[in-house]
Amino acid sequence: MSDKIKKPRKPIPGWLNFVFGGMSGMMGICVVQPADLVKTRMQLSGPSGKKSVLGVVGDILRKEGVTGFYTGLSAALFRQATYTTGRLGCYNGLSNYYTSTYGVPSFPIKLVMGMAAGGLGAFIGTPAEVALIRMTADGRLPPEQRRNYKNVFNALTRIISEEGPAMLFRGATATVTRAMVVNGAQLGTYAQAREMLVSQMGDGIGLHFVASLISGLVTTFASLPVDIVKTRVQNSAKGTSQVAVLKKIIQNEGVFALWSGFIPTYAKIGPLTVLIFIFLEQLNAMYYRWTESDD
Repeated sequence: MSDKIKKPRKPIPGWLNFVFGGMSGMMGICVVQPADLVKTRMQLSGPSGKKSVLGVVGDILRKEGVTGFYTGLSAALFRQATYTTGRLGCYNGLSNYYTSTYGVPSFPIKLVMGMAAGGLGAFIGTPAEVALIRMTADGRLPPEQRRNYKNVFNALTRIISEEGPAMLFRGATATVTRAMVVNGAQLGTYAQAREMLVSQMGDGIGLHFVASLISGLVTTFASLPVDIVKTRVQNSAKGTSQVAVLKKIIQNEGVFALWSGFIPTYAKIGPLTVLIFIFLEQLNAMYYRWTESDD
C-alpha cells in the first residue's frame, strides 16, 4: 500500500510552550508599548493632575517627542520575556495535561488554570515590572527628580545598589493579584469565546481577532482596579500596602478613578491579546511544518 497514513500530531514539547509564549509576547509589546505608556501615566496622575488620553498624548509629544512613547521598551521586552514566558508556558502545559487526562476543560477550570499560570508568571516577572513602571513614569517627573535609567538592566542594577534587592519585589503581592485577575479573565475568556465561536466562524485570524476583543474587554474591566493599585504601590517612594492605596484612591479621587485609563488599557490589552495569539499560532505552525517535513 503506497498511501501514507497520516499520524496524529504530537504535542509541542513543554519547554517550547515557554519559548513560543515569550517570543509572541515580546513581538506583541513592540506594537502596543505606546498605549501601555499612556495608560501608566494616566494611572499615576493624582486628582490634581488628571488629564484625558489626548492630554497625556499631547504632553508626551511636546516634552519627549515621538520616541517618548517607547520609553521603557527594554523593560517591557524583559517583562514579556519573564512574565509572558511563564504564564503562557504554564497555561498551555496545564491545559494540555488536563485535556489529555480529563477532556476539554469547563469555563471555571479555564479560569482557575489562567489564574494559577498568571500568578506564577507574575512573581517571576515582578523585578521587570518594577523597572517598567519606573521607566515609563520618569518622563512625567521634573528633570531634577527623574531617575534616568538607561535601560532595564541599568534600572535593575541601580535599584539593587541604591535601594536593596528587596526593592525588586516591591508590590509583588499586588502584581500577583493583578496577574491572577488578568490571566483568569484573559486566557479563560479567550479560550471560552474561541470554543463557542469556532463552529460559526471557523478557525482562523477572524476568530482569533473577535475572541481577543471579547477577552480584552472583560480583562480590562476586571483588572484595572488592581492594576492601578499595583502601579501606585510600585512607584511609591516608601513602601505601602494595597489596602492603604485603595482607600486613598477612593477617598481622594472617587470610585471611578479605579477605572482611570480604561481606553488606553483596552487599546493595549485587546490588540496585544490578538497579536500574542496570532504570533503564537504562527510559531506553532512553523514548528509543525519543520518537524513534519523531516518525517
